[in-house]
Amino acid sequence: MLNKLCVLTTLSLVSISAFAQSPVETDGDKYKVILENAQVRVLEYKDMPNVKTHQHSHPAFVLYALTPFKRKIHLPDGKVLMREFKAGDVMYSPAQTHIGENVGNTPTHVIMVELKTPVPQ
Repeated sequence: MLNKLCVLTTLSLVSISAFAQSPVETDGDKYKVILENAQVRVLEYKDMPNVKTHQHSHPAFVLYALTPFKRKIHLPDGKVLMREFKAGDVMYSPAQTHIGENVGNTPTHVIMVELKTPVPQ
């Protein structure tokens, strides 16, 4: 019985960690770390139309759009958010787990600043 409990606990932890993976781990071909220190991690993200990421998580972050683009954000609870940006748009987001999908006709190119210090909710 104890062995079964250990296996179930291990599988649960593996499942949870799979949902909490860094985008650099899940989609290293699209995300590039350009600065990291104790307070922030700055990422550059690039993709092309019709490209979808794997599920990954971000802590609270600020996004700066370098190009115009349109995306669907698929949340774990089944909700789908539509996001459309012009070059120069800036957005703050609380921590989030999602799959991103470029549904526009232009490449996505953004800078994301992930916050490492706790953000009050």
